[in-house]
Amino acid sequence: MGSLQLLKATRRQKQTTSVKLNAGRLLRRFTVLVAVTGLAGCASTPHQALYDSEEFISGNTYSHSFPADGAASCEAGRRALLSQGFIITESKPTLVKGSKNFQRNSQTHAEIEFTIVCAAESAGSNATTVFVNAVRATYSLKKSSTSASVGVGVLGSLSVPFGMSDDSLVKVASETIQSEKFYAQFFARMETYIEQSPANSVMLGWSKPS
Repeated sequence: MGSLQLLKATRRQKQTTSVKLNAGRLLRRFTVLVAVTGLAGCASTPHQALYDSEEFISGNTYSHSFPADGAASCEAGRRALLSQGFIITESKPTLVKGSKNFQRNSQTHAEIEFTIVCAAESAGSNATTVFVNAVRATYSLKKSSTSASVGVGVLGSLSVPFGMSDDSLVKVASETIQSEKFYAQFFARMETYIEQSPANSVMLGWSKPS
C-alpha cells in the first residue's frame, strides 16, 4: 500500500508541474503578442507634425483687398492699430508693425505683435492686397534668488542668501492668432480710414462735404 500511494503522489506532482509549465508558456506567448500588437498600433498611427495642418488653401482670413495704393493702405492700417492702443514699432510705405501688451494677472503677461504688408495687385494699380499676421506671446514671471559673499576671516568668503530675489519675464508660449473675426474687425476698421483719405475720395466715388 505504501508503494502504491507513493506512486500516485509522484504522478500528481508530475501533473501539477506540467500544468504550471504550460501556464508559464501561455503567459509568455500572451505577453509577446501584446507587445507586438502595441508596436503595430504605434507604427500605424504616427504623430502628426504641426506643419501638416498647413494646407495653403485659398482664404481671406489674413488678407483683404482695398481700392487704394500701397502707401495709403498701410497708412490706414497704421491708424487702425493706433486707434486700438497698439504701439507702432516700425512704419514704412508698404510695411507696418505694432505691439500691444496685456496684464492677465500678477504672474502672467501677454503681448500681441501685429504685422501689416501692403502689396499692389498689379503694376500701376490703385488696388492693394493687405496681408496681416498677429502673434500672441505669453510670458510668465520667474523668480531667482540671489546671495552675497561675506568675509569670515581665515575661512575666506562665504555666500549667504539674504532672501532677496530678482524677477524676470520668461516667454512660455507663442502662437499665431487664427480667429477670422479678429482680422475681419481689423479690416473693417481699416476701411473707415481709407474712406476718410482725401486721396481716395475720387476713386471711391464720393467727396467730403465742404
